[in-house]
Amino acid sequence: MIIKDAQFVISNTDYRKCPQDGKPEYAFIGRSNVGKSSLINMLTNRKGLAMTSSKPGKTQLINHFIINNEWYLVDLPGYGYAQRGKDGREQIRKIIDNYILKRTELTCLFLLLDCRHEPQKIDLDFINWLGEEGIPFVIVFTKTDKISKGRLKDNSEAYINKLHETWEEIPTIFYTSSEQRAGGDEILDYIDNINKSLKGK
Repeated sequence: MIIKDAQFVISNTDYRKCPQDGKPEYAFIGRSNVGKSSLINMLTNRKGLAMTSSKPGKTQLINHFIINNEWYLVDLPGYGYAQRGKDGREQIRKIIDNYILKRTELTCLFLLLDCRHEPQKIDLDFINWLGEEGIPFVIVFTKTDKISKGRLKDNSEAYINKLHETWEEIPTIFYTSSEQRAGGDEILDYIDNINKSLKGK
């Protein structure tokens, strides 16, 4: 898929105020500072489409971007940002949960994981919650340029082995680097194939 047009549409804290035109939505989520905005900018080839920041917790809204006037890329708030405080974390959690559980247009959730880290409980809990709720999702390892290929293999295998403890089938996995522009085509092809299958129904 070639992205010819990507436009910001709307920001919300309420899933009910999101676009009502029924177009499929592909949402991106991860822990704070996982490289989500950089990945979105790389995918769309728009340098400043999503706001990047070295400060975690920048995204606090549900942000919709219309892509090729066919589907929405949705930038969700990051979860688990400790410095937000308990009330702030709870507010963000409600925004995320309501969107994921109640937004019927959500077609696939892209869960971003920083490949530099070994399996984190907060991520594994989130993955298992998605599974329990029957949410379609894939895993995206980010920042693959930051570690050696050997360590990338070890860390990703550690995640897969951990998931095998509770999952019979491991979700689709992508490996990305925003700086090296790696993995973006694979993600866009994945989205394109789903869109084509939806049109064929």
